[in-house]
This record gives sequence, structure tokens and C-alpha cells, in this order.
Amino acid sequence: MLMSYNEKNIYDFEQEQEHDHNHEHEIPASDKYTEALGKYNTALKDDEVTYATENILNKYQSENNTKDVKKFLFSSIDLTSLKCTDSEESILKLTEKVNEFADRYPDMKNVAAICVYPNMAEIVNDGLEADDVKIACVSGGFPSSQTFTEVKVAETAMAIHAGADEIDIVMPVGKFLNGDYEGMCDEIEELKAVCGEKPLKVILETGVLGSASNIKKAAILAMYAGADFIKTSTGKENIGATPEAAFVMCKAIKEYFLETGIKIGFKAAGGINTVEDAIKYYTIAKEILGEEWLNEGLFRIGTSRLANLLLSEILGEEIKLF
Repeated sequence: MLMSYNEKNIYDFEQEQEHDHNHEHEIPASDKYTEALGKYNTALKDDEVTYATENILNKYQSENNTKDVKKFLFSSIDLTSLKCTDSEESILKLTEKVNEFADRYPDMKNVAAICVYPNMAEIVNDGLEADDVKIACVSGGFPSSQTFTEVKVAETAMAIHAGADEIDIVMPVGKFLNGDYEGMCDEIEELKAVCGEKPLKVILETGVLGSASNIKKAAILAMYAGADFIKTSTGKENIGATPEAAFVMCKAIKEYFLETGIKIGFKAAGGINTVEDAIKYYTIAKEILGEEWLNEGLFRIGTSRLANLLLSEILGEEIKLF
């Protein structure tokens, strides 16, 4: 039976009221992310960040140049091989070196993880005998994050199926820089859902973000979307980790913790080539986040070069194990 004109107007009005009632507490997606960022100071000045970072390092770095700190830094390493020349043989050799370390130095803590491409996870999983060493995989179209979301989801699921304990992804930098915070966060949320309880490290690629303000925004949004760690860099861009980026990220982590009660981990990676470099990142994390963050569950360093250097300084002789 057809409605009269007046009946239709009344029906439309009632439907609109019901729709408004059902959605009155919903926040549009774009406003949701603006609201999240609005809880934090993201209007940072680069020169002030540089000054504050240098101030921390000048005051505290020298006191952290100790054997105990170096032992901790060694145990925080994600021992990384992410080369186009990686092969099953080379990754197995790397895994065997981690096993050998456990046999040669039973009183020292081993590296935190071996970090490889997803297709190498099974090799590490089959060969790894050392206790408490995790298998980390880069995923999600690493290092550019430029592929279909469906491919990122499938790659992440396959990495976990092959034995990955942890997943490192690059946030969709292009979406972030274009202001598409919803697209960026949706993708991180989707990949975190695939990881479940396994830690998801989100790489901000700080060297291309352009400013301390952008690094702060990216850090907050990544944590808001479900990151368990935020990580500086892939090591594949011209600018890798910097102390200034670490300063901003650690400040964001601390503020996020004070706001939510959730502890997010920090990982420095990309161009960390010396023991001094590693101590700088340790110092920044210690002074901003506090000693409760100084454990392998909340602090990592991604490197392929640093293990031998740290081990040599700890043991007082040149070591070329890794």
C-alpha cells in the first residue's frame, strides 16, 4: 500500500531521528584521529628537540659507558639480515652463530631475536637451538610498505605460520604524509589483528617524515592503532635512526603511557654502527622512559654490525663470531 505524502514525511522524519539516536555517540573517523592527536603536544620545534637531546647526552651518556650496559645492549639486539643476497645457507649460518654463542658464553644473555625476511623464518625456526631468542620477521611490503593491504595481511600470516614470534612492519608513510590518518591506522589495526598476541613493531621511517612534529604524530597514531613497539627506521633510506627521532619517540611513548596506562616498546634501527651509537639510544630511553623500560620486552636495537663490537668491548678482546 502506497504512503500518502504526509505519511512519507512523518516516516522519513522518524527514520532520521532513529538514525541520529543510533549514531549520536559515534565520532567520524577523521575527527577520531584528530581527537587522539589533540591529547598530546605535537607542535614541536626541531631546534628545541635538538637542544634537549644534546642536553641529555651531554649530561648522562658517559655514565652509561659500562660493561653492564653493554651486556644489556647486546641482549637487546635484533640480529638482522635483510639483504637481497640472503639465502637459506646464509641465514642458517647466522642462526648457527647464535647457537654457538649460547654454547661459548653460557653465562651471558644471548641476542633478543634474529630478524629476517618472512621466507627465511622457517630456516631460522628449524635451526635455532638457543633458548629465549625470538624469530622476528619484517612484513607488509617491507621496506616501502607499497603493496596491497591484502598482500600485507597474507605475508604477515604466512610469516607467523612459518615460525615468526614478532612482526616488524613499515607504516604507510605516504598515507600519513597525505593526511590519510584513517587509512594508515586501519592498516596497522588490520595487521595487528593478524599478529594477535605476537608483538607488532611499527617502523615510522623517521628520516623521511620531515620534522619532529610529524614524528610525534606518527608515533601517537601508530600506538593508537595497536603497535606494541615503535621503531625508527628500516635502514633502507638515506637517513636512519637519529638521537633526535629517538627523543621524540620516547617522549611520545611516555606521554601515551601516562594517558592510557599502556607501555609501548622502543626500537632503534638503521645506521647504528658503533657502541657509542647504541649507548646514545640507551641513554635517551633511560632518561625519558625510566629503567622500567630497560628490558628486552620494551627496548630493542636492530643491527647486523654491532654484535661483534659490543662483544669485543665486553670481553676485552676482538671477537668475530657474528
